[in-house]
Amino acid sequence: MLWVGFHKDGLKWTGPGGEPTWFATYPTLKRGFCPRCGTHLVSVANGSGMVMVTGFSLGDRSGTDPVGHSFREEAVPWMNITLAPDPCASQPAAP
Repeated sequence: MLWVGFHKDGLKWTGPGGEPTWFATYPTLKRGFCPRCGTHLVSVANGSGMVMVTGFSLGDRSGTDPVGHSFREEAVPWMNITLAPDPCASQPAAP
């Protein structure tokens, strides 16, 4: 699954279903589903300032080149993923 992270305060719900319907699926995690069709759209960890959105639920996926891949060591042998450069690695260190 492709996840794209957004800061909570920078995310705006624009789809016809509006804001997702939220369910606590783990003690420290809630997930949002489309209130119209039930599609899983987002996940938010408690205390996090980020919302993880399923990439294919976005209307515009430009600029969402993958920079990380979880559980690489468990991927099937035929899966080959080329990652974009890590945007955090190109930022100068704070003085």
